[in-house]
Amino acid sequence: MARSMGSYDVPEGVDIRGRYDEEFDKILTRDALQFVADLQREFRGQIRYSLECRREAKKRYNSGELPGFDPATKFIREGDWLCAPVPPAVEDRTVEITGPVDRKMIINALNCGAKVFMADFEDALSPSWENLMRGQFNLRDAVNGTISFHDQVRNRVYKLGGQIAKLFVRPRGWHLPEAHILIDGEPATGCLVDFGLYFFHNHASFRATQGAGFGPFFYLPKMEHSREAKIWNCVFERAEKFAGIGQGSIRATVLIETLPAVFQMNEILYELRGHSIGLNCGRWDYIFSYVKTFQAHPDRLLPDRVQVGMTQHFMRSYSDLLIRTCHRRGVHAMGGMAAQIPIRDNPAANEAALELVRNDKLREVRAGHDGTWAAHPGLIPAILEVFASNMGNKPNQIQTAKREDADDITEEDLLRRPGGVRTMEGLRLNTRVGIQYIAAWLTGTGSVPLYNLMEDAATAEISRVQNWQWLKYGVVLDGEGVKVRVTLDLFARVVEEEMAKIEREVGAEKFGRGMYKEACEIFTKQCTAPELDDFLTLDAYNKIVVHHPKSERPIGLSY
Repeated sequence: MARSMGSYDVPEGVDIRGRYDEEFDKILTRDALQFVADLQREFRGQIRYSLECRREAKKRYNSGELPGFDPATKFIREGDWLCAPVPPAVEDRTVEITGPVDRKMIINALNCGAKVFMADFEDALSPSWENLMRGQFNLRDAVNGTISFHDQVRNRVYKLGGQIAKLFVRPRGWHLPEAHILIDGEPATGCLVDFGLYFFHNHASFRATQGAGFGPFFYLPKMEHSREAKIWNCVFERAEKFAGIGQGSIRATVLIETLPAVFQMNEILYELRGHSIGLNCGRWDYIFSYVKTFQAHPDRLLPDRVQVGMTQHFMRSYSDLLIRTCHRRGVHAMGGMAAQIPIRDNPAANEAALELVRNDKLREVRAGHDGTWAAHPGLIPAILEVFASNMGNKPNQIQTAKREDADDITEEDLLRRPGGVRTMEGLRLNTRVGIQYIAAWLTGTGSVPLYNLMEDAATAEISRVQNWQWLKYGVVLDGEGVKVRVTLDLFARVVEEEMAKIEREVGAEKFGRGMYKEACEIFTKQCTAPELDDFLTLDAYNKIVVHHPKSERPIGLSY
């Protein structure tokens, strides 16, 4: 049936509830939507099963069980297999910059001198319909080399330079729906929408211009088990067959950012061995996952989150084992995020922040990491210098930093209780940062500068689960000399005082027109709920979904 002006041409069984836009229409073509729908129909059963397995594992952990290595897959951990060779185009990944799929951000990140730019549909993006679809449009222009942006405030035009970073894309996790696209009456799986639309429109151009015959390249988040990696591998094989490109063309790095996944690193690489280019230490989400996994274990309470760094035994063990696992299998072991942003009005504080970054990256490169992450272009030169001076002319350390010593890392090492203290300032910072992040997220911003750090959803997640844990178990804050027990009354007072502080910091006008009160309500509800929600963004997502009912759509297309 012919479609009318101002409506999407959708295949059978697909219903788009998001706003119509001419730019989005170039992404949401009938063939592209058919490809996404085919992926959804083929894999939705496996996705449901994997998410149910997550829920069953959560019940076991809440009953007192600890995560650990699976005896059934010992043969994989002890086998001598290798992943496919690393494509030449991405041998050097010494510094990678990350950020949302905002048009100006994409241009600046590709131009900044980093080796890789990870364009993010996940934690650094508020997944509104506008952000997601405009992001797809922006990435298409970036891959084609035609992207530009006119900043009217500065009267400046941004374009790609001669040498740009390699583009990786991070879709959402398996658990997140895309409520604006219904397939057979159900919300589509968010990551299949992100992956499917990007792959459909860009695989040919990317392989020709960036991948040297390989690609596209991806980052895969939030996995907890190798069965989830197996689904991704099948998705990749299905996409390669559809496009008529060689098996193993698509390559992906998996973020090890959940506690259960650290015991599955060999198995995850094994399932993706034809498509893998490594693992990454997603350390902020890893801390969040530690709290979530042990939510029913009052003997495993974390100290203030700022004290849970990579020198903690369980964190260092996780990093060391990741390096050993990756290099044993012939792929990159990527380090964690440097979230600092330049402090332009205080040179001394800026230099102190840069020195923290240098020391952190020096620890990573000496441990054997092949590269690392940065949140801001201003960090790139300093990080490149650290890696170059410690790696010489080698593009990576896969063959030179084998880390056989990490074979001795045990389950106890990976689960060691972290040391440190809990303070009132820790409770206040969690509350202040959590509320401000959610307020920005609700208004369409997922990458938020707060207190000289670039924060994404992971920081809000750590903040709210730590507050929840401290409230649930009536933790005594004893790190400042005076012992104070965390109660609902204390938390209510802290919330009130921190909201007043936020208003003073941002100004009454911005506070009044922002969504700080709505964010406060969401954050407070999450922190005081009887049961801990798995993800803050699942609950908050309902606040940003905007459906356009059928009655409001142009007549002329059957849905």
